[in-house]
Amino acid sequence: MTADQEELRRPDDSATETVHVVLPNDANPLGFMLGGSVMHLIDMAGAIASHRHTRSRVVTVSVDGVEFLHPVRVGDLLILRSRVTCAFRTSLEVEVEAVSEEALTGTRRLTSRAFLTFVAIDANGRPTPIPPLQVEAPADVRRAEAARARRVQRLETRGRLASNDFSL
Repeated sequence: MTADQEELRRPDDSATETVHVVLPNDANPLGFMLGGSVMHLIDMAGAIASHRHTRSRVVTVSVDGVEFLHPVRVGDLLILRSRVTCAFRTSLEVEVEAVSEEALTGTRRLTSRAFLTFVAIDANGRPTPIPPLQVEAPADVRRAEAARARRVQRLETRGRLASNDFSL
């Protein structure tokens, strides 16, 4: 690991907020944003936070269940907030919240939340070590503990999937 990678990083170092205007090409015929478009933006926001933490190439390896709590309409703003919750040897978990904002009223509602796992890779596409995450605030400690528990579940699920034959 380089000296830069050994440096501890705080959750706030990776925190990202992006805002998107929902346009007709993002929506279905009913005027609601497509779930796939929301998922794409969640993945991008997560990748930005991951890149800020690792300062390396990253790839998405998993997305924990995405729930669509409220519809997002054409003309609304979609605010995506992401931050690293826990860092492991070569992977990290990122929490992304998507909040819709009605452009005319300013009313905001949580529309989606997802936890994504990214792996840092080198120029040859191989996993590479990443900096540790320094968690001090009680909320960050709770997020990191929950992330470790989710990681155990993800690895168990991955093992079950890899051992089963899913051919059609």
